[in-house]
Amino acid sequence: MLSLNVPSSKIIDVTNSFFKGQQSTTEENEGGELTVREKEVLKLVALGHSNKEIAGRLFISAHTVISHRKNITEKLGVKSISGLTIYAILNKLIDSDKLDPQTLI
Repeated sequence: MLSLNVPSSKIIDVTNSFFKGQQSTTEENEGGELTVREKEVLKLVALGHSNKEIAGRLFISAHTVISHRKNITEKLGVKSISGLTIYAILNKLIDSDKLDPQTLI
């Protein structure tokens, strides 16, 4: 079990061992880097918001949110919300110090 109160180096080590053997990185994927909008969607996904909530916050349709999420998972090669959350923390899209684990349950 990984606590959010551990040093970032530990999170990086655990993440690296988890993704070890995965052949593609963000830059090597077909889609390349995430767009600004995809980063906004990823941030809200990592914070535990539903597709409908994300659509309302970003003034887009739920279908568009689903399309962005599909593009994000294809570009990153990460399918789970927990994996996307770790990616968002490591890439400083969200601040792990400000996360309240109780709101993510």
